[in-house]
Amino acid sequence: MDHSRAPVLEALQGFRDQGYTPFNPPGHRQGRGVDKRVLDIVGEAVFASDVIAVNGLDDRRVSQGVLQQAQELMADAVHADNAFFSTCGSSLSIKSAMLSVAGPHEKLLVARQSHKSVISGLILSGVAPVWVRPKWDAERHLSHPPEVDEVRRRFEEEPDAKGMLLVTPTDYGTCGDIKAIADVCHELGKPLIVDEAWGAHLPFHPDLPPWGMDADADVCVTSVHKSGAAVEQSSVFHQQGDLVDPTVLKTREDLLGTTSPSSLVYATLDGWRRHMVEHGETLLGAALALAKDTRAALENLPGIHVMGDEFDVYDPLKIVLDVSGLGISGYQAADWIRDHQRVTLGLADHRRVVAHLTIADNPSTAATLLRAISALPEADLPTPPQVDLPTPKELELETAMLPRDAFFGRTEQVDADKAVGRISAEMITPYPPGAPAVLPGEVINKEVLDYLRSGLQAGMQLPDPADAELKSVRVVAR
Repeated sequence: MDHSRAPVLEALQGFRDQGYTPFNPPGHRQGRGVDKRVLDIVGEAVFASDVIAVNGLDDRRVSQGVLQQAQELMADAVHADNAFFSTCGSSLSIKSAMLSVAGPHEKLLVARQSHKSVISGLILSGVAPVWVRPKWDAERHLSHPPEVDEVRRRFEEEPDAKGMLLVTPTDYGTCGDIKAIADVCHELGKPLIVDEAWGAHLPFHPDLPPWGMDADADVCVTSVHKSGAAVEQSSVFHQQGDLVDPTVLKTREDLLGTTSPSSLVYATLDGWRRHMVEHGETLLGAALALAKDTRAALENLPGIHVMGDEFDVYDPLKIVLDVSGLGISGYQAADWIRDHQRVTLGLADHRRVVAHLTIADNPSTAATLLRAISALPEADLPTPPQVDLPTPKELELETAMLPRDAFFGRTEQVDADKAVGRISAEMITPYPPGAPAVLPGEVINKEVLDYLRSGLQAGMQLPDPADAELKSVRVVAR
């Protein structure tokens, strides 16, 4: 295929060159109706590039096939049979994939460290999750993607499960063995969905961890806005083989997606694919070399440990820094660096922060990161509040109801101290990374509740409980 083409960008340029005067959405009319105070900050070009897809980028009957051509080029670029653009982020894409494999009350193996978007999909669909235990690092309080033996064991216990949903890479950059897990799934005639939101760049350099399509996954979901170079909400889900029907996959996306997709998302996805095919290996090679040098420099800082040797397989562009040697928490480090160094980081927990490099980084930005982290030992931060960390066993809550039934059933708000032993009716999610500690339908125990409440006092962000201070919890009514 001709990867020098970018059909969406070409259509956008054609819309401008041919001088159309629209009387259909968007109502801002390519920026003419936008407040100048908005244009002064956002820029006119953003609105000039915001064109409706039907009877805008393409004609009324979509006869030019602009989006279809762009998606076919994307599929070819990453070795998939089909690719579908999503303008609602991977949160929508992963729901579409799940609903293509299992329906209400049907079972699906799901890695328990999944993102809250997966749990939202379970709630909306009524799919019955069969939880697959992640690989726990109890010493460092980290979870990694499940191991293949655990996946096989769960299929043996639940042979009627329709398939498997795996999350890899994690927010910390650690990766699972997609090929081995895909082999187990396919041996049983089951499809494998991979939530590869952090892996959009993986197909484009041989020194990066294996890409899901190359490792025989049936559906992979990627967030191009995370590791690629497209605007926020840019996601693609990819399909191959005959275990997941691409027509079903598209109809599920139609069910959940917007009927007013953003041309900004489509255009930047299209342009990113072209850029990666033409220059991706060179650009990513430079990023990998920069990451290697940056890791080495950061490891020489007092009180800082760059994680990597502890992981089996990981994306080296995710730089995981353990700051506990400084006697501070990751929450403190991230907040201080933002406030005093004007540097933002992607993830913070009770002892770590994560800096993520992409093809957009260069020696200058890497030097800025190094200076910011170098200043931490002189920050004179107080001893952080202690986070009561549960054991892996204590984190494995009993599932008493389907997530959907608990979420939509009768509920009541009870004092947190009285929530122990009750069935949760809400998600409670340290964010990022966004993997819920408590799900609707799970029985709350004291250890997890203490962890969340102490974490909140230490700087943890909990965006989804009804009571943001966690003085009370929403539970299933008795």
